Amino acid sequence: MTADSVPAGGDPRRLLADARALARRVRLAQQATWLPLLVLALVTFGAIPVYRFTQPVLSDCQTTATGEVCKAWFQAAQFYWWAALLLAYVVIAGGYLRIARARGLGTRVLPYVLTGVGLVVLSAAATAVWSILNHPYYPDAPPASVQLLFRLLDPTGVIGLALLMLAWLERRVELLVFTLGYLAVVLAPINFGWGVGWGPNWAFAPQLAINGGLLLLGSVGFALAQRLRRPR
Repeated sequence: MTADSVPAGGDPRRLLADARALARRVRLAQQATWLPLLVLALVTFGAIPVYRFTQPVLSDCQTTATGEVCKAWFQAAQFYWWAALLLAYVVIAGGYLRIARARGLGTRVLPYVLTGVGLVVLSAAATAVWSILNHPYYPDAPPASVQLLFRLLDPTGVIGLALLMLAWLERRVELLVFTLGYLAVVLAPINFGWGVGWGPNWAFAPQLAINGGLLLLGSVGFALAQRLRRPR
């Protein structure tokens, strides 16, 4: 028998490094950033024919110095966005769970999905409140700050807000940068003059095509990046 102590394990610093490396590998294996970007891109593209082949509900039209202005409610488009986005988050949640089971891991997608659903409800509530207030500022355009808030609470805007939550959950700086870029395009519409003269039925198409294209490119980029970084 001896009183000498025997080390219970290896170098603590190495154990900590190994634990961190394992946590990083698990986090990488849990990521499926390409999936929500792909689903949301398809939803965005799907809105184009809805705006094209449906007509807004117009009321209280008035003649101004620059022409005629009306209160417009894009009824079919609004219902499309709300239904399509709610369905999209169900698909995203199911996809993440399926990927997690296939890899034998857990998933932390629920906060993102709940955030997305909550923002869709908030967007619908904002639309209802604006209607109840009978379109303040009409027939003049709302102030720039109000228009900015509109764009943020628009379906394309709440897509970006929810992606901020996903960037935090997945601890991905790249997704944060991508999302901020996406929000910049949504909040300060960038269409390069594309679609001018196409007529009112195509008015939303250029911006939606750009927004959806950005999401689709992001999906492809993150899928390729994940494939290259996947632990062997």
